[in-house]
Amino acid sequence: MSGMTSNTYQTLPRPSVYRHFHRIAWLAVALAACVIVFGAFVRLSNAGLSCPDWPTCYGKVAWPTAAGQVVDHAAIAIRPVDPSKAWREQFHRMIAGSLGVLVLILALLATRKRPQGWLQVIGASMAVALAIPLYMRGLHGAASGLAIGAELLLLVGVLRWSNTDLSRASTLTLAVIIFQALLGMWTVTWLLKPIVVMAHLLGGLLTFSLLTWMAWRATNLPIRIADAPKLRILLIIGIVLLAIQIALGGWTSANYAALACGPEYPKCAGAWWPVTDFREGFVLWRGIGVDYEGGVLDNAARIAIQQAHRLMAILVFGHLLAVSLRMLRNPGLRGWGGLLLGLLLTQVGLGIANVMLSLPLQVAVAHNAGATALLFVLVTLLARVRAPD
Repeated sequence: MSGMTSNTYQTLPRPSVYRHFHRIAWLAVALAACVIVFGAFVRLSNAGLSCPDWPTCYGKVAWPTAAGQVVDHAAIAIRPVDPSKAWREQFHRMIAGSLGVLVLILALLATRKRPQGWLQVIGASMAVALAIPLYMRGLHGAASGLAIGAELLLLVGVLRWSNTDLSRASTLTLAVIIFQALLGMWTVTWLLKPIVVMAHLLGGLLTFSLLTWMAWRATNLPIRIADAPKLRILLIIGIVLLAIQIALGGWTSANYAALACGPEYPKCAGAWWPVTDFREGFVLWRGIGVDYEGGVLDNAARIAIQQAHRLMAILVFGHLLAVSLRMLRNPGLRGWGGLLLGLLLTQVGLGIANVMLSLPLQVAVAHNAGATALLFVLVTLLARVRAPD
């Protein structure tokens, strides 16, 4: 314990980035959190297919405010117009697009002093911008080629550059958010395919994590503690476990398995371990052309998914509880330890409430927000905790 008491807050030489970089990064963090939580609202309110075309909504830049406004668009054959849901999906696309602009600005600012840095970032962005109208005209092969080329161009920069000016991290974030746009498109065009829905959730949280890490690095407020190496290992393990649990949560939601056990906890369907079908429940690829809205699995497969999510929750809870208690014993980290413990207990309570109350929308969205908040705390500590000089 004696090694845990020497805590100091110091500043390091600030990464050589634009002086307002950290402010833009924090704005992007806040917007990314809004995109994730609002995306959960769209998904859980069954509005994910309310705009069957992409990136427009029944051919409109915004969305139809009345069913009579759309009479001859091809998307009507896929799904009738429902203005009460269409605005949710299209507004989500708009704020996600705004986040993409902020990430592009960060990448341009970070790479402005790199040889051909701007050229690579702008070239990749122009390729993506050109791919969108090609896709809308049905030239899917050409659009895909441009998108893949843009990603490769950005990844070359990620491999070439160091991270002293955050150019590597910002370029990687831009590459991730471009792939996020593709996943968002496939979510609609592949009719809520579970593997795509889950990947879209993970991509959003990866974007959020990268932005959080960059914002703290640019803000430059490290926390110096003697046992930083051990704590950082525990934080990395916690992030990995939490990511697996989030993936299972996304898989549960995408397969409509949240209520497979009925309103019971800790029992499931009246038993401690009911009939399950893990093999069927975790088939990742089932082909294209199937409408997955409402789910396609039988209840034994959905129960297997729900049980996996519950069991993983126990493992995540145990590890993060140990991490939070360790920080509570450290005077310099008591605030963060208390915050982590409070969020952890709240998240468990929200998860149980989802089951017992049959998935009310407000609780389900709050459960997604809770996972985002837990991830924020863990990434923040990983970015800030350092050993003394």
